[in-house]
Amino acid sequence: MTTSRTIGFIGTGIMGAPMATRLANAGHQVLIWNRTKSKADRLATQTQGIRIVDTPAEAATRCDIVIVMLSSGPVCDEILLSPNGLLKAMQRETTLVVMSSIPVETARTQAKEAARRQIHYLDAPVSGGEQGAIDGTLAIMVGGDAAPFDAIEPVLALLGRPVRVGPVGSGELAKLANQMIVANTIATVAEAILMAERGGADPGQMLAALEGGFADSTILRIHGQRMIQNDFQPGGPAKWQLKDTRTAMALAESMRLELPVSSLVNTLFEELVDHGDGELDHSALINHLRRRNT
Repeated sequence: MTTSRTIGFIGTGIMGAPMATRLANAGHQVLIWNRTKSKADRLATQTQGIRIVDTPAEAATRCDIVIVMLSSGPVCDEILLSPNGLLKAMQRETTLVVMSSIPVETARTQAKEAARRQIHYLDAPVSGGEQGAIDGTLAIMVGGDAAPFDAIEPVLALLGRPVRVGPVGSGELAKLANQMIVANTIATVAEAILMAERGGADPGQMLAALEGGFADSTILRIHGQRMIQNDFQPGGPAKWQLKDTRTAMALAESMRLELPVSSLVNTLFEELVDHGDGELDHSALINHLRRRNT
């Protein structure tokens, strides 16, 4: 077990709640804050070692590690960079770990402000969904200097498999690559299941037949079953998938990259969300393809 530390955790939603729970169950003292306080209240009553604080700044002043798991770049900026925000409250030589999926440039801007205050900054977005957060098997893509990463790697390892990808912003860049692969694969799996349905094959048996072949993947096995069962209770809501694909497309445009497959899939997710399905799991993209093929 790692040496017990006091860790601030900002954002206890679908992903943040099980992540904070794992840290507490490993023997750390975890100070949590969430914009919707009722979610934090439930977590604190269920898990020994978790305490609620009234403001993010209160966590920042009492911890040498603060983890942020918020929904978007603008929300992170509001919490971190506002006049009375988290960074202003943090002590020198402490470490801020932003595990939210935010634009690369947003991470770099936050890192510059952190450095100005002599605070270490790591961008460390994750992949693996709610189940990965519960099981501690998240893929954790880290950008930032090697020394602060090495210092807190044992803490991050409680949540999954942390890998330092490069300098600040590299974690978010790797996450965008991940999200492009996820979105494009979801679209392809949805098309394959739709074709099986229309062609008279048993889609469930088709998934069984494909296991172990080159087409096999976590998305095929997990989201393929979701699509067949029409189970779209969100693990990863479609609106957040769209946020990430839009961010990837904006970054590609700034690099003068043409990514035709990802661009088309981004459009499909835009249409899904515009239809009102943004709160459903991103595997609900098959619903949009079914609508297009009625």
